[in-house]
Amino acid sequence: MAKTLKKWQGWLLFGGAMVIVFFLGLLCSSMLERRAEIASVFNNRRTQMTDSIVAQNEKFAEDFPREYETWAMTEDTSFVSKYNSSQEVDVLGQRPEMVILWAGYSFSRGYNTPRGHRHCVEDLRKIMRTGSPGVDGQDDIQPGTCWTCKGPDVPRLMREKGTDKFYAAKWSNWGPEVMNTVGCSDCHDARTMELRPARPALYEAWARVGKDVRKATHQEMRSLVCAQCHTEYYFEKDNGNYLHFPQEKGMTCEAAEEYYDSIGFYDYINPLSKAKILKAQHPGYELYLQGIHGQRGVSCADCHMPYISEGGVKYTDHHIMSPLAHIDRTCQTCHRQDAETLRQNVYERQQKIYDFRTHVEKELAAAHIEAKFAWDKGATEAEMQPVLTDLRKGQWRWDYAVASHGAAFHAPQEVMRLLASAMEFAKDARLQIARVVARHGFTGQIPLPDISTKAKAQSYIGLDMPKLNSQKKQFLDTIVPKWIETAKKNKRFITKPM
Repeated sequence: MAKTLKKWQGWLLFGGAMVIVFFLGLLCSSMLERRAEIASVFNNRRTQMTDSIVAQNEKFAEDFPREYETWAMTEDTSFVSKYNSSQEVDVLGQRPEMVILWAGYSFSRGYNTPRGHRHCVEDLRKIMRTGSPGVDGQDDIQPGTCWTCKGPDVPRLMREKGTDKFYAAKWSNWGPEVMNTVGCSDCHDARTMELRPARPALYEAWARVGKDVRKATHQEMRSLVCAQCHTEYYFEKDNGNYLHFPQEKGMTCEAAEEYYDSIGFYDYINPLSKAKILKAQHPGYELYLQGIHGQRGVSCADCHMPYISEGGVKYTDHHIMSPLAHIDRTCQTCHRQDAETLRQNVYERQQKIYDFRTHVEKELAAAHIEAKFAWDKGATEAEMQPVLTDLRKGQWRWDYAVASHGAAFHAPQEVMRLLASAMEFAKDARLQIARVVARHGFTGQIPLPDISTKAKAQSYIGLDMPKLNSQKKQFLDTIVPKWIETAKKNKRFITKPM
């Protein structure tokens, strides 16, 4: 016989059901209000965009005030972490061995940790490796390609001048044109605000392996807009310095090396060792793919641009920075540990890698210097070939591991593997050198110069840094103001270069 509910039990079930329905109604109402708000923003935009590229970031401020305000906060440099803070740090000052590794390449003049996106254009102008064109009769030492990732003026120029002509121009040619730093149109179609990379190199790289960026999912696109810049690349020297992402053979360090070897490419020849060196740029996307977060489908934006709830509005924080600045909105959306535990987990991984990195840099620098000693003792090309191969392979793995800054957390196991391989090649190079010099009558310990500071290391490789610094100051004081004045006349920016 069916059991009959008591009267009070029926009322209790009815009341419970009403409460559930009420809260479901609130949830649906909130969702509908949010959808209506989004529709209202797009249907009633005060500044209608008819072009997919709008270089002046200020034009987006009125319609997207929260996103614009947080984007503007990338100018702030107050965040401090054990590693990768938001301040500019002189890396060569901390690690003078890197001057030796980059001898013969402009990075040996200056290399700093990156600041926020609002500083991109300013920092490119002042970094030593862009030279001082126009001062003391100097010409450019970098091509126009070096501007590629510095702001939405770049895709505008590519369209106006032609992509190949943009790359092939001198770096200083675009000085009066690139005034608006990385912003809205770099990642969004200005007409619809849909995510889409603005530069052609990523589309071209995917097309070469039979893929289409336009068919990526929204979650994938939340990383691909970053991958259009934070990736390994090289300039095609015989093709007007055309930008090329070497992804044909895969997305690993060894795959890129295989590609470079297949075309006989090198970035520069180290004048000490005479090794043909590959300079890793910033393979952040590739190493992110090797880490657990990338493998689990977590996007760049999930951690570096977390959501913010403000009243009844939820929006993406455009203050792109370290996830450690807002652990409650980044790590703790998935991980249940307290903030300090998670922070120390990150520091522990970084510490182990940075400590070992230091040993690798010392070993590689010593190998380059000892190789010079071997050449000076009369070593032959045939004798030195194994050394040159070791140096190319070892330095490539070291550079690939450290060039993207965040890789010590993004993929700590892969980075440690690469550094261990780099150490193996460096030690083998030094062993081979010892055998070579022994055949030429030297069996003692090869003397090493004092390169304990950046200044000493730069002096050792022949850089006249007082002169270069003076020329750069003159460039910033005289040439750059002329660029800005020209841009102002041509209405390249609204209120100020930003």
